[in-house]
Amino acid sequence: MTSNGKETAITPQPQEQKENWNQAGGKTLPLPPPRSRRGVLFAIIALAIVAAVVMAGLIPRWKATAALRNQTRDLAIPSVTVMHPKPGAPQNEVILPGNIQAFQDSPIYARTNGYLKKWYVDIGARVKTGQLLAEIETPEMDQQLDQARADLNTAQANYQLSQITSQRYQDLLNTDSVSKQDVDNAVGDFHAKKAMVDSAQSNVKRLEQLQSFEKIYAPFEGVITARNTDVGHLINSGAGAPATELFHIASIRQLRVYVNVPQQYSPAAKPGLSADLTLQEFPGRRFKGTLVRTAGAIDVTSRTLLVEVDVDNASGELLPGSYAEVHLKVASGPPSLIVPVGALIFRSEGSEGLQVGIVRDGDRAQLVKIALGRDLGSEVEVTSGLSPGDAVITNPPDSLVPGETVRVIDAVSTDPSGGVNP
Repeated sequence: MTSNGKETAITPQPQEQKENWNQAGGKTLPLPPPRSRRGVLFAIIALAIVAAVVMAGLIPRWKATAALRNQTRDLAIPSVTVMHPKPGAPQNEVILPGNIQAFQDSPIYARTNGYLKKWYVDIGARVKTGQLLAEIETPEMDQQLDQARADLNTAQANYQLSQITSQRYQDLLNTDSVSKQDVDNAVGDFHAKKAMVDSAQSNVKRLEQLQSFEKIYAPFEGVITARNTDVGHLINSGAGAPATELFHIASIRQLRVYVNVPQQYSPAAKPGLSADLTLQEFPGRRFKGTLVRTAGAIDVTSRTLLVEVDVDNASGELLPGSYAEVHLKVASGPPSLIVPVGALIFRSEGSEGLQVGIVRDGDRAQLVKIALGRDLGSEVEVTSGLSPGDAVITNPPDSLVPGETVRVIDAVSTDPSGGVNP
């Protein structure tokens, strides 16, 4: 453009600096400049920083919560150890405790009162049937016997007189010399006197029998195991006061051994079954015996059958009252397995009875019902319900239920020799 003949250069203004007029209200107003791009960038960075701080605080919490949840879930799973049951040894005999008793055993009491005059045997003495053991002095009994014999003589004299009188009255009745009533009185007196004689004779016999008890004899052959009296002791027969045992005698030529056989072996306990005895005081020796009789009923308390085994003891080596182990010869039963006692589970609820826990599919617990055999102390014999390959839980928790997940922390097995192999 030219002005006054001169050219003037016009510099264009930036677009953001150009004025934009607004005719509203008769005024012309300029528009504000656009927002700075740098401010927007700063805002985005600030939001990112805040988000990072928030996430930095939340992520550890999420991780801690997840770890706690996993730990709680892991702790809820019971940890158990398992073992494989070992096979039991083939069984052809049952070893049971037995009590040795004398074949005959009896206390000996006095049957009459008095004082011990003399004794002839002491403890350990072997006596025969009818052998004299002791004598008792009975002065009162002797006097009573003398009086009874005198009464018998009196009764016999009266009886003889009444017999003669009765016979005479009967003869006089034939000649009508006496009345019938007098004859009946004489005959009645005769029978009464006869009854008195019988009574006196019985009394004499009773006292003679009591007097015979002054001598004490052995009732059977045996050994004297106790002597509870001495010379001069007052002997009481038990009339009005407790009697005192004078001697104790036992027949030991043959002995009885009473054994309680568990119910599962009761079918094999038949008379005639062979049985051997072993005692600690006779190591390496066996005493032959025979089962002779059974009780014929299972005891409801112990679930056992009482049997009697007779053993010959002619040598006298075995003593009554001893403890012995009785080896009963029985037929070999089904194969058995051995598990520790701690693996047994018994719960009163329901009717499952005795159980053990086993692990299947790697981590699933199951409960199986079993039948027990012999009690071996720290171990028991299982006759049914288990197989050799079962993983038996050795420490089952009380809350164990079928199908529960478990964690096997240590698998062990027992070898036939009784050791533990990892």
